[in-house]
Parts: sequence; C-alpha cells; structure tokens
Amino acid sequence: MSMNLVTLLYLIASVCFIQALKGLSHPTTSIRGNVFGMTGMTIAVLTTAALIAKLAGSPLSLSWVLLGLLVGGSAGAIMAQRVEMTKMPELVAFMHSMIGLAAVFIAVAAVAEPGALLHGLAKGDPIPTGNRLELFLGAAIGAITFSGSVIAFGKLSGKSKFRLFQGAPVQFSGQHLLNLVLGLATVGLGLAFMATESWSAFFAMLALAFVLGVLIIIPIGGADMPVVVSMLNSYSGWAAAGIGFSLNNAMLIIAGSLVGSSGAILSYIMCKAMNRSFINVILGGFGGDTATAAAGDQVQRSVKSGSADDAAFILGNAETVVIVPGYGLAVARAQHAVKELAEKLTEKGITVKYAIHPVAGRMPGHMNVLLAEAEVPYDQVFEMEDINGEFGQTDVAIILGANDVVNPAALQKGSPIYGMPILEAYKAKTVIVNKRSMAAGYAGLDNELFYMDKTMMVFGDAKKVVEEMVKAVE
Repeated sequence: MSMNLVTLLYLIASVCFIQALKGLSHPTTSIRGNVFGMTGMTIAVLTTAALIAKLAGSPLSLSWVLLGLLVGGSAGAIMAQRVEMTKMPELVAFMHSMIGLAAVFIAVAAVAEPGALLHGLAKGDPIPTGNRLELFLGAAIGAITFSGSVIAFGKLSGKSKFRLFQGAPVQFSGQHLLNLVLGLATVGLGLAFMATESWSAFFAMLALAFVLGVLIIIPIGGADMPVVVSMLNSYSGWAAAGIGFSLNNAMLIIAGSLVGSSGAILSYIMCKAMNRSFINVILGGFGGDTATAAAGDQVQRSVKSGSADDAAFILGNAETVVIVPGYGLAVARAQHAVKELAEKLTEKGITVKYAIHPVAGRMPGHMNVLLAEAEVPYDQVFEMEDINGEFGQTDVAIILGANDVVNPAALQKGSPIYGMPILEAYKAKTVIVNKRSMAAGYAGLDNELFYMDKTMMVFGDAKKVVEEMVKAVE
C-alpha cells in the first residue's frame, strides 16, 4: 500500500467523521451520523492495519495488532449490547478513561523506543525537541483524562462507599492553590523532559498528571456531571491529537482534533445551560457549592398528593399537555409507557409536547436518546428555548423524574443554582409531578414547585404510575 493511497483513505475517513458530527447534531439525522462515524472508523482502522503490515518487520508484529483489535472490538461490542440506558454515562466515562490511558501508553512506548514509533528516527537517535513537546502534552492530558474519568465513573455509578466516588463534592482548604501548584509542577517537569529527555522528569510529570486528574474532578458535585462528561470528552480528543503529532499520524490528529473541539463546544453549551463559568469547568473545582448547599435544617412541609387515576382525570380534561422527562424516567425505563400515554391523549384531541432541558439526566442528550429509543416523533420534542414560551398557555405540565431542571430556586438570588436556565413548568395552569419520594435532586435543594397549590405529587415508580395513567385515561 503506497503512502499516497494511505493519505487518500485517511482523508475519506476524516470526511466521514465530519459528516458524523454533522449528523449527530440532530435526532432526525443521528442514524446517518452514526453510519458515517462507523464507516470512517472502519476505513481508518483497516488502513492503519494495512500500513502496519507493510512496515512490520515480521508477521508477529501484525498478529499482535490484530489480536488487540479482536479483543478490543469484542469487548466494545459486548459492552454496547449489554449496557442499559441509565448506565450510558458511566460507559462514556469509561471509554474516555481508556482513550486517556492509551495516549499514556503510546507516549511511554515512544519515549522508550523512539526509533520504532517516531517518524524518521533510527534506533538510538535522540527524540527531537518538537516530538518531546508533543509527547509531554499528549501524555499529560491523557493521564488527567484517565484519572479524572475514573472519578467521574465512580460519581456517576453512585454505588461505591469510597469517599472520592460519591456524588457529594470533596473539598478542603487550599484546594485550588494545590491544583495550581501541581499544574505548574506538571508543566515544569514536562518542559524539563523536553529540554533534557530525562526519563525521571517524564515519569514524575505523569505521576503528577494522574493526581491532578483526580483533584480536578473530586470537588465537582453530581449536579454538574453532564458538564464533566463533555469536558472529559474534549480532553480525550486533545490527548489523541497530541500523540498523533508525535507519531506523524494525520488520521489521529484529525480525529483527535474533531473530538477535542466538539467536546469543548459542547462543554460551553452545557455551561451556558447551567450558568457555569467555562474557565472554571476547564480548570475543575466548579459547582461544589451546588451540591453542598442543601440546608441541613429543612423543615417538613406538606404537599398535595394524588393517585395515578387523579392524574389521568386531569390529563384527560386538558387541551394542551407538556411532558418533562428526567433521570427518574430513565431509571424506571418508562419511556415506552410515556409514549403510549401521549398517543392516548393525542387520540382524544389533546396537544402533547415533550420539553427537554440540555442537562436533564446524567449526560448531554440523555433524554433525547431515551425518547428516540421509544420512537417518540421528533416533531413532538422541543428544546428548552423553544418550549419555555408555551408553558404559560399550557393546561398541564407533567414532570416525570425531573427535579433541578424545573426548580424555581434558579430564579432566586442567593440560591446555589441562581441563574441556571430552567424549564418554566411552574407557569403551567396545573403541574403533575411523579417522583419516588420527596428526596432532593443532584443539587441537594428543595424544589418550591412541589409545594405550589397548582401542583399535585404522584409518588411511585414512573413506569408503574404512567401505566396506571394509560389505563385510566378514558
């Protein structure tokens, strides 16, 4: 295989990746986007395997590559098939950690055997200064991505008793100063490696980067995890791009840059949706006040509660209904029951729409994917900025498992989530809220919406409650 053909195939794969990102920007074109992405990755992987076969000194070298492809591809296919929708954020965090770790391993291998991996170098030749900079940046970002993603995985799963893996922020005095010192030390050691090619400086830099990744994520609370996921996505892309420059691999540079830039843009969008500072997201340690601000002296307050039959009666007599899905809906796997309820209401001549908050769930787009899985018509699904103006004319807003994204506390100065854009469900004439209990959401705040006179709470598992509503709707 000639290098001209390799370059051409890499270019085709790059175009496929760009088309994939374009397709994934909207639910109606997401399937096409996924097809482009899979096609581009297949071309890139096969081209790289063919190039290795040409350059490998022995068949054994290629066999190791093929074995890695087989093991990795099989593991990915099994995980994708078995993962539940509610566990998708954890899977994404795990994938980010693997990309970061791969960047670290490649950098270590390149430092150990530069003649085997770095373009134009013979065995024993020193690593050029430019390549040392690329290896330092790729390895450092990869290490931060790996350890940060491991912490994010633990926080998202919420099953570990280990303090660092729990949703509440871990904060201590001088935390930001420590992060700054470690960051400067990491950069200093990286520059020392760049100047001297010292193994000691390189591995010390890696160790500090691993620690820094942990310290950046632990002060971030569960309410801010959607932004963390997109941020780590960006980090993993830049780590891959840095290693791509070292290896002189155009495909890795392009793919990494696309992931890094798109992840950064998504992080910015998420920050805007949560009223967060983009700089604080990049540096870590934001959002700590949000999760710790829950008042420990909350008093018991009464709410108006009803049954699924009561809710069905209200819905059946409405003219317009807006459904607000949240993470509780995902946990209960109630999306198909919700679609059935919407269809029955539509048959009665009731206008039904879905309102999606950008950070509903545990990762960007979580609710969109959930509704798409149930084949909810795309023309019924509206983003926050498109639907908020309609709540004032809505007869019933039914909130299923959502909390912080509809909390009017975001409108109150002094609130930890003040300024965060919310779905304005509180403006609807009647509000029905389904939750398992009165437990607070990720932000740990009481929700004034639940105590309004217009609000009726229906407690119970979302799937069971919605199914009872379906039966009760006349």
